[in-house]
This record gives sequence, C-alpha cells and structure tokens, in this order.
Amino acid sequence: MKVVIAEDSVILRDGLAQLLIDRGHEVAASVGDAEALGVAVEELSPDVAIVDVRMPPSFTDEGLVAAVQLRRRHPDVGVMVFSQWIETRYAAELLSGSASGVGYLLKDRVADVAEFVEALTRVASGGTALDPEVVAQWVGSSARRAILNTLTTREKEVLDLMAQGLTNAALAAALHVSERAIEKHVGNIFGKLGLPPSDINHRRVMAVLHYLGRPSSSTSP
Repeated sequence: MKVVIAEDSVILRDGLAQLLIDRGHEVAASVGDAEALGVAVEELSPDVAIVDVRMPPSFTDEGLVAAVQLRRRHPDVGVMVFSQWIETRYAAELLSGSASGVGYLLKDRVADVAEFVEALTRVASGGTALDPEVVAQWVGSSARRAILNTLTTREKEVLDLMAQGLTNAALAAALHVSERAIEKHVGNIFGKLGLPPSDINHRRVMAVLHYLGRPSSSTSP
C-alpha cells in the first residue's frame, strides 16, 4: 500500500509510519494537520489515508471534515479514520454515497497491529472496517430499532460483523459456524431489510448502510 498519515501526535505519527514500513508498505507522507493532508493526497495519490479526528488549529473535528472532503475529491482513495473520538455527524457524512473504502477505528480498542494493518489493507482495496462502538453510536433512532428488531440475535451478530468488513468465510470463523449457515443468515438479513437480488457486494453495503441509518437508494456498488 501507498499510505498518507495525518496525525498531530508526532510520536503516534512516527510509530504508525514505522510499523507500516516494517511490513513492506510505503508511507508517502506523514503530516500533522488537515491542510497538509489535502496537499499530500493531491500530490501523491495514495491508496489510503489514515486520519485523526482532532487536529490543529482548534483540535475539534478538522481531521474528520478533511476526510469527508477527501472522499468527495478523491473517491478512489481509501480513508481510515483512526481516533479516540467518535464524531457521528461527519462520520455519517463520510459514509454517504458508498461505504466502500471507508474505515473508522478507535485507538484505544486496537490491540493487535496485524488486525489494524489487515483492516487498513481492506479499506485501501475498497472494503469497510468499522469499530462496533462507532456503529453503535449510529444505531439509535426508533426507525432503525424497528428494522433491527425484525432480526434474530444471530442475524444482528452477523450484520454487526458485516459492518466491520468481514467476508462470509471470516464471519463463519468468528461465529464458529459453517459458511453455509452464514449464507443463510445473510440471505435472511437481505430479505428482512427489503434488499432485492442484486450484486452481492452491493447488497452487503446497502445492508450495512441500513444498519448505520443511511439511505440506501444513493448507494453504488
């Protein structure tokens, strides 16, 4: 992967860069503010950008706002928001249109470097990687609860893991069931959410967007 890192903490920025370099990836730029992130992506065309939420000058939501702008201007560049903060307003906007190539992980909950790099690789390849805590912040309205209440406990578990970007094989391993059982659960989820037969990956994205409370009509595969 060719990666750009936007993180105001010098120690964390350098640490992220080194762990990626050690695993054979290219860190094209490592910057400390949102403006420099925009310039780096424009000039270097990375596969993915790692972006903190709170950066200079106000340390509120500059990073996430920059991530939203990055998605609009460079839709082919994956965006991994990596922060200790959950900002639902701009995070939902980040997912508007398509959830492909988007990740949002919480620093305090990433305990395994290999899993982080795998999630980053997935986002760079057009997949999705969402922390369950981030997902939970979106699932709050009565309308979303009504939809989710039609799902069984197991189907909710499957949908939660789908939101994290897991494939059917990974879902089966995580839930200790067969892939055939996962296929059945996924089919049931599509049916209950009113998603007609279509491209399987497209329906997975739409199912996740239902889960996150985003309208699926504007979603593209």
